[in-house]
Amino acid sequence: MRKKIVAGNWKMNLTQTEGQKLTSEIVNMIKDESTQDVSVVLNPPFVHLQGVQKLIDGASNIHLGAQNCSDKASGAYTGEVSASMLASFGVSYVIIGHSERREYFGETNAMLTDKVKLALENGLTPIFCCGEPLDIREDGTHLAYVTNQLTESLFGFGEEDIKKLVIAYEPIWAIGTGKTASSDQAQEMHAGIREHLASKYGTEIADNLSILYGGSCKPDNAKDIFSKPDVDGGLIGGASLKSRDFTDIVTSF
Repeated sequence: MRKKIVAGNWKMNLTQTEGQKLTSEIVNMIKDESTQDVSVVLNPPFVHLQGVQKLIDGASNIHLGAQNCSDKASGAYTGEVSASMLASFGVSYVIIGHSERREYFGETNAMLTDKVKLALENGLTPIFCCGEPLDIREDGTHLAYVTNQLTESLFGFGEEDIKKLVIAYEPIWAIGTGKTASSDQAQEMHAGIREHLASKYGTEIADNLSILYGGSCKPDNAKDIFSKPDVDGGLIGGASLKSRDFTDIVTSF
């Protein structure tokens, strides 16, 4: 059985007080309302990690995640945060290769390979992001574009490492734009990603990998998107900043 996962990516938002309030609300709402076996991952900015960890302690289905890690193990890299540092704070998941990191910070497929390697070496579960911009979608080459991202960043890993990953498909044209891929578009891409992974690692491994949808997923469309056979949850941006919206997404399965 593939794990159902809903991960909230706070991006660069919320003060300490706001983050504590949001976390407390989510913990209580999930405890009271979630009846499905869903893993919830909160991915706050680095400065929130310790505070969030304290608040989710004891909640078996809520896990701590980070939004990024360095592609270096340690050293003179001012402003960077290593995978080993994250692990020491109780982080379980780390987002790698988000489209904003690729676009704004020039992260390459080769760099992301190094990040995944370090995350795995430190016991973190990478949430590896892939996805296409609008011009690629309009050209009809979106599947080839996304599968090339996977090939260049991940296909050097062995089967045992690949089993530990979570994939997040994010249509870049739908992030923060209010546009959303239809549930059929999401299913088409998730199925294509799974088929591509199967071509390298076999059907059994591909069938057991969780693939999340990440593009303007909200309470009013989550149920439809999550109902598709190859969609195993969501990587949630804006809606993760509102406890009611985020909890409603978690309970959409």
